[in-house]
Amino acid sequence: MVDMAFSLICSETQSRVSSVLNRDVKQFGKKFMFDCNEETCWNSDQGECQWVSLEFPKSVKVSEVKVQFQGGFSAKTCRLEGCLKEGDFSELGSFYPEDNNSLQIFPIQDASAVDKVKIMFENSTDFFGRIIVYSLDVLGEKAT
Repeated sequence: MVDMAFSLICSETQSRVSSVLNRDVKQFGKKFMFDCNEETCWNSDQGECQWVSLEFPKSVKVSEVKVQFQGGFSAKTCRLEGCLKEGDFSELGSFYPEDNNSLQIFPIQDASAVDKVKIMFENSTDFFGRIIVYSLDVLGEKAT
């Protein structure tokens, strides 16, 4: 029997981001990646390697990442890392988004159980390294 993957992001998931454009969280804060509103987004400030980290209330196994960038402000390489509560981050997988506005889905193969994940946005298509994400979701199942 195959378990269907579902969104692992819930009200108890704690999220952090590397930066917010001009520290303007009211307009560009991290919450806008998860609000299911196509008009709002998280907009990072400039700089090398922006990231989003998520800490889940229970251990999970990630099976896919869904992300929607703004074209011109997407990452060319994304690295998914994960760890248990007190552990060190290790790589779960990499994926290579296209530079466009569409919702993109990336399967993650055989990921081990983790309590936290960090998505590293490497090599932004923006000259200044900014990343704009309209929606982000992490799917999978609770680890048993």
